Amino acid sequence: MEKWIVIAEHADFMDIARQFSIDPVLARLIRNRDIVASEEIKKYLYGGLLDLYPPEQLKGIRKAGKILLQKIRERKLIRVIGDYDIDGVMSAYILQTGLKRLGAICNVRMPERIKDGYGLNENLVRQAFDDSIDTIVTCDNGIIASAPISLARELGMSTVVTDHHEVSYSEQEDGTREYILPPADAVINPKQPGCSYPFKEICGAAIAWKLICYLYNQVGIEEKEQENFLEFVCLATVGDVMDLQDENRILVKEGLKRLRRTKNLGIQALIKQNGLEPLQIDVHHIGFVLGPCLNASGRLDTAKRTLDLLTAESREESERLARDLKAMNEKRKGMTEQGVEEAVSLVESTSLIDDKVLVIYLPNCHESLAGIIAGRLKEYYHRPSFVLTGKEEGTKGSGRSIEVYSMYEELCKCREYLIRFGGHPMAAGICMEKKNIPLFRERINQLCELTEEDIIPQITIDAPMSIRYVNRKLLEQIALLKPFGKGNPRPLFIEKKMKVLNQRIFGKNRNVVKMQVMNENGYAMNGIYFGNARKFSHYVAIHSQLSLVYYPSINSHMGHETLQIIITNYR
Repeated sequence: MEKWIVIAEHADFMDIARQFSIDPVLARLIRNRDIVASEEIKKYLYGGLLDLYPPEQLKGIRKAGKILLQKIRERKLIRVIGDYDIDGVMSAYILQTGLKRLGAICNVRMPERIKDGYGLNENLVRQAFDDSIDTIVTCDNGIIASAPISLARELGMSTVVTDHHEVSYSEQEDGTREYILPPADAVINPKQPGCSYPFKEICGAAIAWKLICYLYNQVGIEEKEQENFLEFVCLATVGDVMDLQDENRILVKEGLKRLRRTKNLGIQALIKQNGLEPLQIDVHHIGFVLGPCLNASGRLDTAKRTLDLLTAESREESERLARDLKAMNEKRKGMTEQGVEEAVSLVESTSLIDDKVLVIYLPNCHESLAGIIAGRLKEYYHRPSFVLTGKEEGTKGSGRSIEVYSMYEELCKCREYLIRFGGHPMAAGICMEKKNIPLFRERINQLCELTEEDIIPQITIDAPMSIRYVNRKLLEQIALLKPFGKGNPRPLFIEKKMKVLNQRIFGKNRNVVKMQVMNENGYAMNGIYFGNARKFSHYVAIHSQLSLVYYPSINSHMGHETLQIIITNYR
């Protein structure tokens, strides 16, 4: 059962509307997103590159810049070590391209998920030493790599950490936290103690970009060149499911403009391979089409394939790599469905169904799919979910959380059962001995303070609004709130006492319902529902009136445009 909540924030919506020449409905939508002050509203509606925070506000960036510029002058070998997901690959691409533009002798090592595991480790450090590397620069990892970085120091190498994950800490007897930073020569992470950067929730690629921007500024490379990286920051921000708030909204908004006209041969080929119209690309296409393809090689093979796509110099090479990534993603989809079915079967047939935090062991599942399956379970059961894989003594896994449960903090309370872990409030990676899985499951559930209310899915509705109010001008105004995504949801409206007429089910998977909807005053409009079409159709057949949660849109077909609503929930 869902809990429907209509947001009831108060403000002088007419005054806000007059001040910014917007519809009062739009003023309410902005207030619902906790944007209150006039400057905040202005930035939210019209913010651009000039509203981004200066790189210098990141603690450690000056020190890192000084080290890297000196290494470049001295012609020292620099190795970038990324991560195997979309954020790690985009970060590595930005650093590699930017450092080479500065004249660095630089290469990249992309860790392999199964062989290397997550992040910097001692094997990667020893490889770098054997390859005569002078300086290691991490991206999207490194903040919990104290032991490998200590080894690098012993071997005479310099290290610069750029990361956005939570800083590890130990809790003292008095309840205070002692944060544990790696002994690197420089650490750039807005979440480290003492960093005054105003917005902490940027992704690894954004931090890598900030470092390159700082270095470009130091040597006088024009700002236009810095903007060439924005499409890759955008791909990483959306692909890593960061909140589209504050600086992230601007980075994605500006990045989308460039992505739609990308000059990168690899991205052009991937867009073409997926049958997308470049000028129509939005957050949805990154999250559900391009992003999964860019992630696929790091899941099933090596993320170097994705990096090769980004650095491809011919159309032939880029098209071949794009085909490979798309095929790999199709294979990944099938494996994922199989894993989800197995996980749901386990929950439904065992005592797991009673747990508020799901801990599921799938020994035969490919470890790269653990995070996706955990995310699907989280959506299905609306509970924090961990999926563990591997038949060896050491099992690996990933977790995905709900808004009211800080996964990383809860893991810190269970560290005695874990070999290592890392992440942030909404997602985490863990490694433990197989024998500790039952103990971990028991302990993390004992500590869980979620109530029954917390695990009921909540549908947040912006306002009651008659479909009669839907028009093109309102849709143009709502478009000012884009990009929509996590942290900046698409506005939802509700109208009660609606009738559903002339419904038709169609689509390859029979998961689309087209219909007409009519309110109690007889006003009608086209409607579409995506989901379990049979269930919707059956529900409509036995209920003469419904409350519908919807958002307005325009249907374009053969040059003809009509207003319609997309129904998201019904009762």
